[in-house]
Amino acid sequence: MSLIRPLFVAWLGVCLASSTLPAHALEIGETAPNVELLGPNGETVRLPLQTGKVLYVDFWASWCGPCRQSFPWMNAMQDKYKAKGLQIIGINLDQQMSAADQFLAKTPAKFTVMFDPKGVSPRLYGVKGMPTSVLIGRDGKVIQQHAGFNDASRDQLEQRLQAALAGSQ
Repeated sequence: MSLIRPLFVAWLGVCLASSTLPAHALEIGETAPNVELLGPNGETVRLPLQTGKVLYVDFWASWCGPCRQSFPWMNAMQDKYKAKGLQIIGINLDQQMSAADQFLAKTPAKFTVMFDPKGVSPRLYGVKGMPTSVLIGRDGKVIQQHAGFNDASRDQLEQRLQAALAGSQ
């Protein structure tokens, strides 16, 4: 009897964990999935944008502490590399856009912000935590996926941006 309970708890944990796994695990070199989002003015926008630019797509939510830390870095990267062909897109996953608006009032974005209140894009892009970023090359193929954000990851992420912009990812 004493062994049954721990086994049941372990089995239940596996079942619950597997039910929250993303529907699709994104592979490096794979074409980035198309998804419809709401643009900053409520218009429908299809991602990835066919711009020939390097896209840094960041999935975030208003309640995410590391997301708040990543915004100044993304603003700096957008300013620094925009002329070289970088476009940063932040995809907000809050169900209520008002939560995102409050976040953005305190932590402004110098990059494009889109909204996915239905949560379709994180399943297509294999988002496992907040924030998650996906680097997409000029050819529309996935170069890198990265979960989390902290001081230690800044240099590595910038090096990947530089390599993608140089075409040597």
